[in-house]
Amino acid sequence: MLRSPGLKTAGKFYSFATADDLVVKLPSSRVDELIDTGLGLPCSPRPGRPMKEWVRIPAPDEGPCLSYVLEARTFVAAVARNRGR
Repeated sequence: MLRSPGLKTAGKFYSFATADDLVVKLPSSRVDELIDTGLGLPCSPRPGRPMKEWVRIPAPDEGPCLSYVLEARTFVAAVARNRGR
């Protein structure tokens, strides 16, 4: 994903790492919350065009990193289950 190895569930990417950041897919309201609190940054592979369900977590520590990855996996798996109905 964006030239970085990523994690998938139900055939969909939910997390990947860049040289500096962890990038996860979360509900847009959660992305907004992380950005508003300063814990996250917009994921904008093209300048000025942020991806609304993706957030960059700069220099994550191991503990929070795992919780963000698990939160993203749960979100993407739930979306995939709901679409399969």
